[in-house]
Amino acid sequence: MDVNDVVVIGGGQAGFQVCASLRDNDFHGRLTLVCGEKVMPYQRPPLSKGYLSGDADIALRPDSYYGSHDIAVVENSVTSIDRVGHKVILDNGRQLPYDRLVLATGARPRMLPVPGSRLNGVLALRTLVDAHSLRRQLEASRRLVVIGGGFIGLEVAASARKLGLKVTVIESLGRTMARAVSSEMSSYLTREHCRQGTTVLLGRMVTAFDGDSTGHVRKVVLDDGSRMEADLVVVGVGVVPNVELAVAAGLPVDNGIVVDEFLRTADEAIFAIGDCANYPSAHANYQRVRLESVQNAVDQGHCVAANILGRAAKYVAVPWFWSDQHGVKLQIAGISTGYDHAVVTGDPETGKFSVFCFRRSRLVAVESANKPADHVLARRMLAGEPDLSPEEVAHPDFDLKTRQRQKQPA
Repeated sequence: MDVNDVVVIGGGQAGFQVCASLRDNDFHGRLTLVCGEKVMPYQRPPLSKGYLSGDADIALRPDSYYGSHDIAVVENSVTSIDRVGHKVILDNGRQLPYDRLVLATGARPRMLPVPGSRLNGVLALRTLVDAHSLRRQLEASRRLVVIGGGFIGLEVAASARKLGLKVTVIESLGRTMARAVSSEMSSYLTREHCRQGTTVLLGRMVTAFDGDSTGHVRKVVLDDGSRMEADLVVVGVGVVPNVELAVAAGLPVDNGIVVDEFLRTADEAIFAIGDCANYPSAHANYQRVRLESVQNAVDQGHCVAANILGRAAKYVAVPWFWSDQHGVKLQIAGISTGYDHAVVTGDPETGKFSVFCFRRSRLVAVESANKPADHVLARRMLAGEPDLSPEEVAHPDFDLKTRQRQKQPA
């Protein structure tokens, strides 16, 4: 079947990348990007970092790019998908025909189902509108409470401390970033936040928010009944994938829209990518994963563009992640979930070290703090068949760069 009409739903990094990759690879058909926001596609990672504490250029491309590359950007929302008629129906009644459809619908913040969660000053961070509101309220606040010690929570906490706010992070699990990094890296990051003046409470639950007579949050109620004063609360307890369109269209979902190794849904004319897609990962022993990262969005965008162009590309990219917190550049290559052994190289006291994570003696991830060379080399290793053992890494003289240089053929 010839592909003349491609519709992409979602104007985030993943949706944008599909469009850019199609044009970069000489797709000359009609290309429509349905954004659902009143702004052109933009980067989300800076929203919890530089955008909060200063200026950050977040546009993915200048507005002129879309016209010059013949990409029709639609600000409306999609109400339904007609799989039989190969049409997307917008909220204004307009219908967009497609030969191939890409769902890049992203995810939305998970809110706490506790009393007071809708008070003014209880915020989540996902969109540019969210970030603008948060930045404005940070400037007028003195005491910030962050619920959740993951990527977003800790990045917001670091930005707020930079602005001079008193910050408390409340995490329900026993350590910060428990779902993303090793216990060794988690301990280091927690110590660094505490050293910078942030209070970190672990293993604590929020049961309610108390407000004043104007409906603005003033206190956070904890599971032991204690109350913590707050001018502002940011909730960062994960996200929920936006799968409603897929469900209504009869596509399988399970913690995201279910896709195969080519990122195709159960309908061969429809793909799903980015935060909303659940795929079998070669880097997680082919277990299904749903990843939320720029790398995943970009690389899946490249992959789907290749498949639309008939190149039968499987998605095998090495997952990697990054975060900036209090001058610490954290970079992660691979997926450490289920690791059973970790070896630390370098010295955490100097702020420059890496954690090598193994599962059944096989290297599955490398987490680096201010060690960019280790990160780059780890990504290369994980793209192939890593032959690095825990015993080799634990040797006092081990250095990844030296080791890889010696491994190169003469």
